[in-house]
Amino acid sequence: MTTRTQPLSAADVLAAADRIRPYTRRTPLLDVEIDGRRVLLKLEYLQRSGSFKLRGALNAVLSGPLDDHVVSASGGNHGLAVATAAALLGVRATVYVPESAPASKARRIEAAGARLVRHGADFAAAAAAATEVAQRPGHRFLHPYDDPAVVAGQGTVAAEILADEPSVDTLAVAVGGGGLAAGTALPAGGRRIVAVEPEGCPCLHEALAAGHPVDSPVTSVAASATGATRVGTIPFDILTSHEVTSVLVTDTQILQARDRLWEECRIAVEPAAATPFAAWLADQIPGTLPCLVLCGANTDWHPE
Repeated sequence: MTTRTQPLSAADVLAAADRIRPYTRRTPLLDVEIDGRRVLLKLEYLQRSGSFKLRGALNAVLSGPLDDHVVSASGGNHGLAVATAAALLGVRATVYVPESAPASKARRIEAAGARLVRHGADFAAAAAAATEVAQRPGHRFLHPYDDPAVVAGQGTVAAEILADEPSVDTLAVAVGGGGLAAGTALPAGGRRIVAVEPEGCPCLHEALAAGHPVDSPVTSVAASATGATRVGTIPFDILTSHEVTSVLVTDTQILQARDRLWEECRIAVEPAAATPFAAWLADQIPGTLPCLVLCGANTDWHPE
């Protein structure tokens, strides 16, 4: 994990944007009207590796001397991002995933050139094994969300949105361990942040209620991407110092939103990426010009 003594700021996000620019795509912003309402969609699922996670992985790896071997634990998207970043930068990567990781994500991690290890029933078990391996000389553990460089890298999504459309007044994102939500808050300039989670994976929602990170259940159709058992300490500290609204949606709402994105826009995303849209459809996203981050598409599915 990258260590630092100063709090993260918008300046760290801008520095991350400069650092990762040679390797990432500037994803489009789509302006649409659905059900008579205007909404902006950040098409981050078009990012290399299929999700926003590449931004944080690249920024973390590039923030210091290149390691010989990066090690990560992931439900899928972070692992694929680490594998892709390692391939781009010429370092080796090993990715630990839970036994429950979707085959589509595991297949893509291996195709990107990383060594894949299935271990344990959940992210926590995979992370414990990965952390132990990362103690070896020349190895480094790259946390998916509880790392300041990762958080700053994820914030570059919001920085792009606000550069393209400064009048956005609300930013809505899906939450797993909180890295994207926390990164989004850094350059937001006081705009509303809506953090959307499945009812079955409510780690941020429960942490906000408790006043500190707590262990939470992981049972959702979106769990492969939002299945952190506990929100990260770094993201939690950032989010509690900014204006953030926590929203929960059901699995039924998520799947309906995913299919609606296909019907309305021919956008095919994984369930986790549809969670902000599910909240918007349910009138849970305030603001006159909200932007929803469609954060990933690492799944195999076919609309009915």
